[in-house]
Amino acid sequence: MNYKQELAEILFEVLGHEMNVKELEMLIEKPKSQVHGDLAFPCFTLAKVKRKSPTVIAQEVSEKIESPTIEKVEVVGAYINFFLNKRMVSEAIIAEIMEQKEHYGAHNLGDNRNVTIDLSSPNIAKPFSMGHLRSTVIGNALAFIVEKCGYKPIRINHIGDWGTQFGKLITAYKLWGDAEKVRQNPIKELLTLYVKFHEEAESDPALVEQGRSWFKSLEDGDEEAIALWEWFRDESLQEFSRIYELMNVQFDSFAGEAFYNDKMDRVVELLEDKQLLVESDQAQVVELLEEELPPCLIKKSDGATLYATRDLAAALYRKENYDFDLSLYVVGNEQSLHFKQLIAVLEKMGCQWAKNMIHIPFGMMLKDGKKMSTRKGKVVLLEEVLNESIEMAKNNIEEKNPNLTNKDAVAKQVGVGAVMFHDLKNFRMNDIEFSLEEMLRFEGETGPYVQYTYARGCSILRKATWQTGSDLKISSPSWEKEWKVVILLSEFPNAVKRSFEQFDPSQIAKYIVDLAQAFNKYYAEVKILEENAEQQARLALVYSVTVVLKEGLRLLGIEAPEEM
Repeated sequence: MNYKQELAEILFEVLGHEMNVKELEMLIEKPKSQVHGDLAFPCFTLAKVKRKSPTVIAQEVSEKIESPTIEKVEVVGAYINFFLNKRMVSEAIIAEIMEQKEHYGAHNLGDNRNVTIDLSSPNIAKPFSMGHLRSTVIGNALAFIVEKCGYKPIRINHIGDWGTQFGKLITAYKLWGDAEKVRQNPIKELLTLYVKFHEEAESDPALVEQGRSWFKSLEDGDEEAIALWEWFRDESLQEFSRIYELMNVQFDSFAGEAFYNDKMDRVVELLEDKQLLVESDQAQVVELLEEELPPCLIKKSDGATLYATRDLAAALYRKENYDFDLSLYVVGNEQSLHFKQLIAVLEKMGCQWAKNMIHIPFGMMLKDGKKMSTRKGKVVLLEEVLNESIEMAKNNIEEKNPNLTNKDAVAKQVGVGAVMFHDLKNFRMNDIEFSLEEMLRFEGETGPYVQYTYARGCSILRKATWQTGSDLKISSPSWEKEWKVVILLSEFPNAVKRSFEQFDPSQIAKYIVDLAQAFNKYYAEVKILEENAEQQARLALVYSVTVVLKEGLRLLGIEAPEEM
């Protein structure tokens, strides 16, 4: 039920069609305090249309409002405050949730059209650090959110498995590597070699040239270079799959940078055909003067292709293979210029669909106020954080609920959920300071708090042996104490739509925290299981809260244990 829209339609009729329904809906606000009603309409905009004082308009309009959904109307200055009919609205919303269950809050905006989502994309031969968490969990949540809005998500893990860093790594391995050590602990050993390369290169610039030379050999198909590269890649993907399994993150494609090696010549040819390539300092570039952007580098002076060439090839491939309606790139904020150039070049090539490619940037994961750097060896390993979080959750369960039957499974759900939620509750553009202590708190605005609230609701329903689906009477004389929870339940579809429109999972994370807090306050004030005429209505409310909390967590990629 969209009560904002319903009110906008009422105002549309009362105002004699002077403003359209969409404009009126945009003006309707939710008052900060419930003392001022459930919805409010400011009359300032109407003052320009009607050439009257907004306070006079508010009074005149308020006298014409009549609807069974609206219990009363109050005028405060230029604002008309609307109080909804608690009983009618509560029973309608709860009936809707009970009927739709986990489908509540869904929209059909996408008509099952494809949305490709480029997410996670770690570099092989480097550890999966906390720095990779953001793209992984934001992209994973967005995939669930676009699906809830009627699209078909295609999750692409564009693995970083090509580039000059592999020339550097091969150089380091040839100089200092030990095959046995790499086999025993691949990522740790390869990281040590990568860090050593950069330390040594500071005093020996010839190493950088050797690194470039090995990468050129790799591009040219040198057998030794390819064998080493394939070995590094296979070992890395095994490590990554273990972490993705822990987080329950899945992909539809692992086509990484190397996948596009044989698809880049076509990009260069297309650019040449359209006379977009120009020479600059012996390199080939596309000028973007009209777009007020620096030139986009396509080929270096030694003929080696670049990151941009590869992403152009990837965009063309994805459009041709998936015919995407939207193509989302969940990649750090520092790559903003690259994506502006990428989209601008595709538009110059005549690809109208490039305007549907959207870079979804996010802030950095900081340690002591600084960006984590693999090159300097300053990384915090994600797997270690997840395992520590699971261990803390297990200790918490042992202390508070030692008789819980499936302790290990719940500890994993809670521990992993805590790490993921800590990231997702922040607006994605904010930098996040890494703090294990903060991440693993189980009280306050955290994942475990929401999970615990869900488990509490499930426990109440078990005690009441309450079953949905039977011919339930969910009427209650007042709905006064339930009202704050009911109004929040009605907001879920809007939170889903907002999170999609803004590509911002934090909208859902904040929403489920608010709902959990409101429900826990209600739980503290009301004897839910007391046997009287209103018990079924209270239980129907509890059931509705569990449905929405579980679905909200699912949209964030987080599981909801029924017992904790």
